[in-house]
Amino acid sequence: MPLAQTLQDLPPEWPHDPLPAIRQALRTRGEKVVVLDDDPTGAQAVHDVVVVTEGSVDILAEELSNDLTTLFVLTNSRSLPAPEARSLNAEIGRNLREATALTGRDVVVVSRSDSTLRGHFPQEMDSLEEVLGSKFDAWVLVPFFLEGGRYTLDDVHYVAEGDRLTPAGETEFARDTAFSYRSSNLLEWVEEKTAGRVRAESVTSISIEDIRRGGPERVAQRLAEVAKGGVCIVNAACMRDMEVFALGAQGAEESGRRFLYRTAASFVRARIGQTSRPILAASELELSDGVGALLVVGSHVPKTTGQLEYLLEQARVTGIEIRVNRLLSPDDRSGEIRRVAEQADRGLAGGDDVAVYTSRGVVAGEDAGDSLSVGKRISEGLVELVRTITTKPRYMLTKGGITASDIATQALGVKRAAVPGQILPGVPVWTLGEESRYPGLTYIVFPGNVGGPEALSDVVTGLSVGG
Repeated sequence: MPLAQTLQDLPPEWPHDPLPAIRQALRTRGEKVVVLDDDPTGAQAVHDVVVVTEGSVDILAEELSNDLTTLFVLTNSRSLPAPEARSLNAEIGRNLREATALTGRDVVVVSRSDSTLRGHFPQEMDSLEEVLGSKFDAWVLVPFFLEGGRYTLDDVHYVAEGDRLTPAGETEFARDTAFSYRSSNLLEWVEEKTAGRVRAESVTSISIEDIRRGGPERVAQRLAEVAKGGVCIVNAACMRDMEVFALGAQGAEESGRRFLYRTAASFVRARIGQTSRPILAASELELSDGVGALLVVGSHVPKTTGQLEYLLEQARVTGIEIRVNRLLSPDDRSGEIRRVAEQADRGLAGGDDVAVYTSRGVVAGEDAGDSLSVGKRISEGLVELVRTITTKPRYMLTKGGITASDIATQALGVKRAAVPGQILPGVPVWTLGEESRYPGLTYIVFPGNVGGPEALSDVVTGLSVGG
């Protein structure tokens, strides 16, 4: 389907700005939106928020007590097998329940996951519902993500590729070795992922027409009609659709309804009433002098490979391939890490930007669990590599959500980071906390499936000395 023509043929957007009413409701209710993020890319649509990498009662209670409207809790659960992901969500959910009791702060809980429908659904939702207290009235599924070109129209989720809309089930994302699926229609996707526990015909849909012609009141009405314990999916094609839905959801909540949200990043921005802010400039970031930047590329989706190839052709970057077959070999692992670390240190100390990247072939396991295990071993190797590199870089960029999470938490010791905004649409920037290996370091979390072929090169060129 042609993107521009398809969007043009939709009904006109709702004419009234919902954001002031959303912000007023947040202030009046004194609530906080708590986002359990299954990889560190969830803050890719918001700014001036905090990410914590631990979900203990003490940390959650401290963060619930400040004036910020939003808290991201990094779980990195997409890197885990389903039983471990479920257990981790249960632990954080129990801790969140205790922290809300201690602080008296009301919370809205969002399980943030991938906009191309990869993740542990319904396992994480089941786990959270079991531990968070009184049963939710419904689950609400919102995978729309503007910056990534993810639209839901007539209940079908699409991925924009150039000026074409491709049903998500027909993209490479649906063939993910750990989270594959067939259905692009979200009603059918829910039935597929729940193995028939939730039938497609029982899922409620909030349409573009509901949002654009009926506004927040119609959204609230549709949410009130969802059967107890049901699932509702939301169609959306622009941020105004998201904002209308968010205000309608607030109205339904004020009437006593309680929802557990499974969403991509754009919903969070709408739910907290934020507008977009300009892309961050180099002058707004803390960049070390006299050394090069370190890029670590672990994502192997085709979009990342194309961006990496473009970068190495266009920008003055030293590329170092870390050979995955050696990384996975007990006999060769240490030597391969030492070889790459020594090359990287020489380049960084000499002022060169260095891109360390895994060999591009996909190493798949025999099944989904085995594929996750292989990915974990590769990520552990990248963590060990960053630990071995001794030069503090000008800034650090990590490509791929799981790679970014493991390096931040395990190699750099990050427990809390501020998110001032994005360096490109959909590409969040963290400022690392004082507890980390490099306090104040600019840490760019570049999702594997965001941006055009030149995106990675644009960031590196824009942040280069004199760039």
